[in-house]
Amino acid sequence: MTALEIVRIPVLSDNYVWLVHDADSGATMVVDPAVADPVLDAAKARGWTITDIWNTHWHPDHTGGNAAIKDAARAWGGCTITGPAAEYDRIPTLDVQVQDGDRVMLGAHVAAVWGVPAHTAGHIAYHFADEGAIFVGDTMFAMGCGRLFEGTAEQMFDNMQRLATLDDATRVYCAHEYTLSNARFAVTVEPENQALAARLAKVESARAAGEATVPTSIGAERATNPFLRASSAAELGRIRALKDAA
Repeated sequence: MTALEIVRIPVLSDNYVWLVHDADSGATMVVDPAVADPVLDAAKARGWTITDIWNTHWHPDHTGGNAAIKDAARAWGGCTITGPAAEYDRIPTLDVQVQDGDRVMLGAHVAAVWGVPAHTAGHIAYHFADEGAIFVGDTMFAMGCGRLFEGTAEQMFDNMQRLATLDDATRVYCAHEYTLSNARFAVTVEPENQALAARLAKVESARAAGEATVPTSIGAERATNPFLRASSAAELGRIRALKDAA
């Protein structure tokens, strides 16, 4: 089985859309298309046709391109939009509703659906164990986590604990380039963390050069992400409140 090809597409001010292609079947999936045109252009440039859209949650900067991509896909047989069952009424274009414990396929590649509520009530993630990759939407960022718009610190702590069970090499595909601001905040939480200080320096250099800093990895986050490193829901909530006020 050929490894998936994963392409990062920067859109809007700081969003990343992920274009995922299975060469064996020809299937191509988009994770959280904020907009349509850059995604369609990226697929066309590679000779790929989009067969699937997977949404992690309902926010418009993750679903805004759904309808236009689905419309364009009629030219090659259509595409199927999959997303969280708990948010079906907030994603009008949804075809397939999934929840924690379900499995979804891209060609022969299997992704486990994780329920990760907190940022939104029905937020999900997609874990390709065979690829060592997880698409987390706005649940985890490099050195950060999503705001608790529709959930609690307890829920986010549970999400972090679940992510912490993954191998260090697992690649984490999040949906925003927040790394620099997250790193600058994180060093105020853990000023003695040398790994964090070193990572901040690397991120500052990368961003100054216009380079992307994601995907990240579970190993990198285990060493430097204060939300993943929090020892309790109360501690995570305290750090989240400080970040929100920063």
